[in-house]
Amino acid sequence: MQFLALTILGFAGMEAFSYVVHRWLFHGMFWGVHKTHHYPRKGAFEMNDLFSVGFALVSVALIVFAEYPLSESIAFPVGLGIAIYGILYFIVHDLFTHRRFLPFISKNSVLLSIRGAHQTHHQTVAKDGQEPYGLFVYNYSRFKGRKSERIDRSVKAVGVGAGRNDPNAGP
Repeated sequence: MQFLALTILGFAGMEAFSYVVHRWLFHGMFWGVHKTHHYPRKGAFEMNDLFSVGFALVSVALIVFAEYPLSESIAFPVGLGIAIYGILYFIVHDLFTHRRFLPFISKNSVLLSIRGAHQTHHQTVAKDGQEPYGLFVYNYSRFKGRKSERIDRSVKAVGVGAGRNDPNAGP
């Protein structure tokens, strides 16, 4: 039970940490790197990807250097929770929302709501930014039942959202 609780804590802690870092650091002192995510991408990667690599290294370090037995470790399940967060973040944020690498299409209302919320964040390329800064936790009622395709058209100019030949995209 403690293992599961610590894994959930690692996941939830990462969403809270990501919100704070994204809001006040990425749109603050690290804007020079993060802005590569808010402008059209040139190539497969952007400088902003370095942040994901850094977070992954923290997760790997917690997992690799955990005390044994792992069932009694604090670091291992927390690192695992961070890793699960990173994997889901990659799938939802990079593959689904931004359609990078191996994009996929879904009509799932939760995924469409997350994409719509994130695309709202991308409607401005200003350093000041706009909510939501988190990926999984935001004001769901604001985006419930909202078709992200409408937002796709308004943010396409900054390299976010629907690509050509996307059946989820509007006209």
